[in-house]
Amino acid sequence: MKIPKRLQPLVDDGLIDDIVFQLQSGKEAQVYVVRCGSELRCAKIFKEASQRSFKQAVQYQEGRQVRNSRRARAMSKKTRYGQREQESAWLNAEVDALYRLSDAGVRVPEPHGFVDGVLLMEMIVDGEGDPAPRLDDVKLSEEQAIEYHHRIVVDVARMLCAGLVHGDLSEFNVLVGREGPVIIDLPQAVDAAGNNNASRMLLRDVDNMRRSFGRYAPSLLNTDYGLEIWSLYEAGELYPDYPLTGTFDRDSASVDVSDLLEVIEDVREEEQERQRREQEQDEEDRDISQ
Repeated sequence: MKIPKRLQPLVDDGLIDDIVFQLQSGKEAQVYVVRCGSELRCAKIFKEASQRSFKQAVQYQEGRQVRNSRRARAMSKKTRYGQREQESAWLNAEVDALYRLSDAGVRVPEPHGFVDGVLLMEMIVDGEGDPAPRLDDVKLSEEQAIEYHHRIVVDVARMLCAGLVHGDLSEFNVLVGREGPVIIDLPQAVDAAGNNNASRMLLRDVDNMRRSFGRYAPSLLNTDYGLEIWSLYEAGELYPDYPLTGTFDRDSASVDVSDLLEVIEDVREEEQERQRREQEQDEEDRDISQ
């Protein structure tokens, strides 16, 4: 197929040998399957900020550290340079998160480089060697749902031990690969210690997974992994592969009504966003197939 303009420099530099086909075209990025030597990989082309639909970026970026003081000062202002630097920091966040989480044992696509806004990474495949489907596109047995849910919860805990919270985890950001679930899409990953929204986002992430897998294994709907994981983290007792139970003793007397209302509102907004994404993805899939 014709080489996309953004991929031409990688082809010229020998990082990509051939463009096989376009895998996905979304509001945030386009993904192509490319050939690199004897391997098939994915090339994710991030769209510019003006073309992206991702909202509320500020709450996700809170707590991210910028080593260069000049860049940090510029990013705090609304200058053109500051906006470019902020955009660069946003794009690099996913790359940094992938390397960090891969080293921590979290099942994410293995990164292979980031050049001019294009992320080269492992292509996750299914049992037939084809690109793996999203969790939203597969049907699971009750046994599979329980097993995959456990793997995701363990990865969420490992992620937190590495200092990160996904922040947007849902059935649209999990691929079902040959060996199980793989977490994807991390440009909005938040700093667990430095972001005031981290606990709320982690609880939302885990709740999304509970509801998604709970469609096939209703027993999961009664679990409380999110609260368990965060309470262990706050107490300094969480470590990778901690034997989680999915239970948490709630003290109803200590419930903050305002916090509870915020959580309810988050869940409502998340469901609206999920329905919007599902509709958009269906339209994009139809466009690609035509």
